[in-house]
Amino acid sequence: MTAARDVLSVRDYGASHGSHDHDHFQILFGLHGVLELEVGGHGRRIGAGDGCVVPPGERHDFEARFGARCLVLDSQARDWARAVSFTPPPATMALATYLARACTDRLPRAQQHGPSLLLEAWLPPADGATGRPRRTIDWDALARWALARSSVAPTVAELAARVHLSAAQLASRCRDERGQSTQQWLRELRLAQARAWREQGLSVAEVARRSGYRSPSALTAARRRTGI
Repeated sequence: MTAARDVLSVRDYGASHGSHDHDHFQILFGLHGVLELEVGGHGRRIGAGDGCVVPPGERHDFEARFGARCLVLDSQARDWARAVSFTPPPATMALATYLARACTDRLPRAQQHGPSLLLEAWLPPADGATGRPRRTIDWDALARWALARSSVAPTVAELAARVHLSAAQLASRCRDERGQSTQQWLRELRLAQARAWREQGLSVAEVARRSGYRSPSALTAARRRTGI
């Protein structure tokens, strides 16, 4: 169900650097140009047909050196937590283009039904739709493997390949079994390791380097937001 405060819009981004966070989900879908994002200390590139779900409270920096246009959804719907680790399929572009045009033309039905349609298009079919038994995930072993990667955090696709699942399947399993997105699980795992390194006496700069954060301040901000 669409949250009452869901708002669809089309936004143009320029070369001016911006940085903020929200108390709601923000969904960005690229329509034209390239928007450079940094979310939680990790870079993201949103070109035409690409998408990103920014969770509540996650500070993100952004700029588009040559200009970019995005469909933007500000949403209170908690179901978007399931989409954080997913890449929208190519077919989503047609829907996003229609919704962008509907926003420009101020069509009320687009604002009413667009957010739920976008979520449905973004998410892959649930595991249960295939009728196949679920593969067991050894989360402790996966955590040890992920942390052994040193300063280079594995991607969701690499984590999924490690347990012989697709990225979409792993994201669904992580949400069901761990209660969070794959990226959130990995981020909290690495921040817990960073805390352990600090307790061992390593400097903040060294811990940031080992943890894959761009700067000590980025690591400190991430720990402050999560309380880890």
